[in-house]
Amino acid sequence: MRTSDFDILLIPGLGGSGPDHWQSRWASKLSTARVVEQADWHNPSLSAWTQRIIDAVEQAQRPVLLVAHSLGVPAVIHAAPKLKAGAVRGAFLVAPPSEMGAAKLPKIDPAFAPFPREPLPFPSLVVASRNDHHGSYNEIEELGFAWGSHCLDAGEAGHINSESGHGPWPEGLMSLAGFLKKL
Repeated sequence: MRTSDFDILLIPGLGGSGPDHWQSRWASKLSTARVVEQADWHNPSLSAWTQRIIDAVEQAQRPVLLVAHSLGVPAVIHAAPKLKAGAVRGAFLVAPPSEMGAAKLPKIDPAFAPFPREPLPFPSLVVASRNDHHGSYNEIEELGFAWGSHCLDAGEAGHINSESGHGPWPEGLMSLAGFLKKL
């Protein structure tokens, strides 16, 4: 499948994705991509964030591909059991925090943790870095396996955001293309 076959819902983490972040760049380059906007990017409420994801999936016109980063990943994980069956064809989950990493973020709704450990009802790929300050690779890999995800080792890539040098992130687009081929 190709990106144009999906409604691509980009789900940023805490603070949203600034103009140099790969999610913002992908939103402007991929014709069927859009950011799932949150009412408050700086004081995340689990119920509000998951409801925005649920609403966006319900409004989709094509099969949905979720592309989440950082705190957006546990929001997707919490929303997954509430999504319309079959609407989501896959999830590309980048740099999720560990539960301890999420708990250390300022102004985070404590309901985010613990993260659900049930397998996701759709195929997923977790992309994790070896030196992400929000969670160790082993912690993230363990979460990915619990979710039934394939895990991709991104090497020493930091938090895979613009601050770690991942503005356009062409390697991410190649990984996304590889994931789409398997859907």
